[in-house]
Amino acid sequence: MPSMSHILIVDDDPHIRELLAFALGKAGMSVAEAVDGEDALAALARRMPDLMVLDINMPRLNGLDLCRKLRGDTSIGGGAGAALPILFLSSRDDEIDRIVGIEIGGDDYVVKPFSPREVVARVGAILKRGTAPALPPQAVTHARLSLDTEAWEARFDDAPVLLTATEFQLLLLFATSPTKVFSRDAIIDRLHGPGFAITDRTIDSHVRNLRGKFPEVDLIETRAGIGYRIGSCA
Repeated sequence: MPSMSHILIVDDDPHIRELLAFALGKAGMSVAEAVDGEDALAALARRMPDLMVLDINMPRLNGLDLCRKLRGDTSIGGGAGAALPILFLSSRDDEIDRIVGIEIGGDDYVVKPFSPREVVARVGAILKRGTAPALPPQAVTHARLSLDTEAWEARFDDAPVLLTATEFQLLLLFATSPTKVFSRDAIIDRLHGPGFAITDRTIDSHVRNLRGKFPEVDLIETRAGIGYRIGSCA
């Protein structure tokens, strides 16, 4: 994780913002706060963070609508907003919101009530996905797909495709082992580390997002009852 990563906390509950600001600050990160989605857009215009912790249920502009706006508007932050890592905060009874949050481009979620240490751990895990991995070479190619691991840029037929950090890391995992079928548990272990609590549906949502960004391309193959591997990319 880069030193002094800058985190934007977006939540209408001042107690939660204070709790997270203290925990993230203690972990060596700088923090900015916003009370809702509209306030967050103003904060993003002032400074683009390395990651945003985003509550789903807020007045004015809620977390889901803010995420949709960021992923669909490449003018925000000079395009940085479209790939900004997002960790959603959601209530226990909002399972459908959590699923939608991942499907529209969130990287992970934490359920309220939560442990501040868990939030710090998940923030750190997401940020680590955005650092250049040591194992793959600088350029990974598979048929018409190419991945630049230094620029964290994906291209298909030499046209850039904007991915989130999680989407890029997942596609990189598949492309660097083109004959291997990865179970959902293996994917979770590779992206988050062994024992990290995340559901299979979250992985399925990330795969669905990737397929949606490469329309009419055999990008990822599903092996029923086993898992996923890279497709022909034809």
